[in-house]
Amino acid sequence: MLKFLTDAVEKNASDIFIIPGLPLSYKINGKIIPVDDNKLMPADSEALITALYELSNHRSMDKLHTYGDDDLSCSIKGVARFRVSIMKQRGSLAAVIRVVHFEIPRPEDMNIPPEVIRTANLKKGLVLVTGAAGSGKSTTLACIIDEINRTRNSHIITLEDPIEYLHRHNRSVVTQREIGLDTDSYVNGLVASLRQAPDVILLGEMRDFDTIKTAMTAAETGHLVISTLHTIGSANSIDRIIDVFPPDGQQQIRVQLAMVLQAVISQQLVPTVTGGMVPAFEIMFLNDAIRTMVREGKIHQIDNVIATSMAEGMISMNNSLLRLMREGKISRDTCISYSSDPEQMQMRLM
Repeated sequence: MLKFLTDAVEKNASDIFIIPGLPLSYKINGKIIPVDDNKLMPADSEALITALYELSNHRSMDKLHTYGDDDLSCSIKGVARFRVSIMKQRGSLAAVIRVVHFEIPRPEDMNIPPEVIRTANLKKGLVLVTGAAGSGKSTTLACIIDEINRTRNSHIITLEDPIEYLHRHNRSVVTQREIGLDTDSYVNGLVASLRQAPDVILLGEMRDFDTIKTAMTAAETGHLVISTLHTIGSANSIDRIIDVFPPDGQQQIRVQLAMVLQAVISQQLVPTVTGGMVPAFEIMFLNDAIRTMVREGKIHQIDNVIATSMAEGMISMNNSLLRLMREGKISRDTCISYSSDPEQMQMRLM
């Protein structure tokens, strides 16, 4: 297993796939490429996955055998860290491994715009980083936390499942806790963190009603809470939070959200003309107009405000894609296909 992990890092793979019936494969520049022609048998997959548990401080496999899924992280000194998602499929074991480099990348090297890193200046409220799985949310979060760590004297608590980037203490004190290892759930870790003098709380994911409710309360009581959702677009992200609550509580949550929400950063990875990947961003900062729309349930009007508020640092997904196309990074077809409104994009390109 060590050989494959090291080889994947050397080939700049983003993911490693261990799937019975297929060769072990790497994802490089968005394409899944087999390592060789040797298909993995169930026994081969189980041996590789058992080795991953041994790399992860001999972690127990009980959760995997009981529930059919498990997440863990492991590292190879001097090579990289790895985030591992393991599952049962058709009675055998499979895994997808994300490669996470030790060094926190520089935002400019990852094409993360300064407007995103600007959220590190916020002192309280809720910041959401949203996008589909594999869209680069973890890297964006790491860059924001690193900026806070370098520039502010704060206590930063992270709750992650699992921990990906390791943050060394700089100007701030950074406490990193892993779900399942250091605390049993996001909501319990979040409740405990409120008694640990935090200034900034990174919540790996707002998965359910209890976690979202507790995160909103933490943001309301003067903490900066940064978290993620698997949604695309600011309006969809706001609707997702509101829909988690029962109908008779949704107006109250709209009012609360209008007060505490500070920014929504939505991102997707887009293929470049050179065969790589580049992130496209929608960036929304809450101004008076958007707060009123959230409070009054006029979420569908938010996209228009984002598109016309570039002076306030906002950018729509369409404008971000157009910028990438005009810089020669992505093709016209890619610009259209990754747009949230392909017909409108086609009209703008005529």
